[in-house]
Amino acid sequence: MKNLADAPAATPPLTTEGFAHVDHWIFDLDNTLYSHEAKVWPQVDERITLFLAELFGLDGLSSRALQKYYYQRYGTTLKGLMEEHGVDPDDFLDFAHQIDLTLLDPNPDLGDAIAALPGRKLILTNGSRGHAENVAGKLGILHHFEDIFDIVQAGFTPKPERATYENFLAKHAVDPGRAAMFEDIEKNLLVPSALGMKTVLIVPKTPDPFREAWEQTAVAAGHVHHVTADLTGFLKPLGRPAVQAG
Repeated sequence: MKNLADAPAATPPLTTEGFAHVDHWIFDLDNTLYSHEAKVWPQVDERITLFLAELFGLDGLSSRALQKYYYQRYGTTLKGLMEEHGVDPDDFLDFAHQIDLTLLDPNPDLGDAIAALPGRKLILTNGSRGHAENVAGKLGILHHFEDIFDIVQAGFTPKPERATYENFLAKHAVDPGRAAMFEDIEKNLLVPSALGMKTVLIVPKTPDPFREAWEQTAVAAGHVHHVTADLTGFLKPLGRPAVQAG
């Protein structure tokens, strides 16, 4: 595996070659369906820090350090809080997702590109259904998705755990050999690739100061089949033209 940090993040325009068999399109939510300029994820991240600070009576720096410890060890801060402290997940998720979506603008071009994809479209997120509905609704693309598989349906076991993907595939009767997965975190594509999915890593067009460098770097690896900084542009050549009435 090597970093492609010095290479252009976006792929050139694509044809449907390599995706002709795909009729199940699976999308992560945060930092995948919107760009970091909308400042959605930083708010969630800050709310998680505040939750820990209030729960344990910590200062901001100590709370932040504990948050990242749980994230690295358990995959999500919530999983660590549940495992080690019996925290109610509903309380955590409700608190973490009380955010302002003012800077998140509707994206009709993305909606059109998703709508034109042949087959089924689903969201697979480590966040909550309510958060996914709010974000996708504000983007104006929620109605293009058949369903949302969230952290609750995953039994609070987050990506990149294999069981989460297997549960998702079983619940929605998805054939991984006919599916494509779009994700912003490289390690979350390991299992989808191993299961037979086409994988696409979404990287930001400009560096996101609110995220770690490893979370937003273009990566060359066998389980990362494509890399793009332009999800809409990537999807457009994969769609089918709308059939004109009459």
